[in-house]
Amino acid sequence: MDKLLLRGNGPLRGELRISGAKNAALPCLAATLLAREPVRLCNIPHLRDITTTLELLSTLGARVLVDGQLGIEVDPRPVHSVVAPYELVKTMRASILVLGPLLARHGSAEVSLPGGCAIGSRPVSVHLSGLQALGAEITVEDGFVKAQAVRLRGTRIVMEMVSVTGTENLLMAATLAEGRTILENAAREPEIVDLARCLSAMGARISGAGTSVIEIEGVAELHGAEHSVIPDRIETGTYLVAAAMTGGDVCLKRTDAGLLESVLLKLREAGAEVTTGADTIRIRMKRRPQAVDVRTAP
Repeated sequence: MDKLLLRGNGPLRGELRISGAKNAALPCLAATLLAREPVRLCNIPHLRDITTTLELLSTLGARVLVDGQLGIEVDPRPVHSVVAPYELVKTMRASILVLGPLLARHGSAEVSLPGGCAIGSRPVSVHLSGLQALGAEITVEDGFVKAQAVRLRGTRIVMEMVSVTGTENLLMAATLAEGRTILENAAREPEIVDLARCLSAMGARISGAGTSVIEIEGVAELHGAEHSVIPDRIETGTYLVAAAMTGGDVCLKRTDAGLLESVLLKLREAGAEVTTGADTIRIRMKRRPQAVDVRTAP
């Protein structure tokens, strides 16, 4: 599809349910590889990247059961391969997230670079240098990252740049490392916090998730668990802005206002009436939005 053509049809009105966060679901799916028992994940969105990740887990040997009512169950016990092939990885950069879990759980991993032989504009150097600090031997050959370690060892890692997937990869790997790992300059997004909650439910010992310093006390193994991923704050924010810009009245369900405090603040500054409940957000815009200043940061 070369373009999308939208024709306005007046204010947006109504109710809808927000999906689970893709950016939280993907690392949680990768984290299932760390366990010695099945892990059930709920509130997983139905998206192509999710389907690709499930296919990747199946290629590695995991048993995947998808139930529309109960969520997705991943049994990592049958995993027999540590190779993530280019055919799957090329379609989704987040596939690099299996590197840390495979290495920590099985002692080796071979994961294709997302861009094949070209490392690309979003380098994985943060992932690799962090895993090396944990004691892994890493080489890059023929477009594959090849990593080996009998058992990772906890250490202090100062990440050279703020990286969400880098933080997630190192966080997962460190859960099974011997001793304590400290991640400094870590990403602070809600998806990092959700991954830490998922890992903690599996038996990991993590503190500081959501801050720039995360501490992980390694354990010998992780067990099965059930975890529900957070609502998608990007989807929520998109519908809120769409309602505001059209002068609409929209109620979003199964979401979390606590994930969008800055967004809600700016919408109120723009003139929107915003009310929140335990898992709902309603926005009403009765006049033309006012201009506001916005500054973003990592």
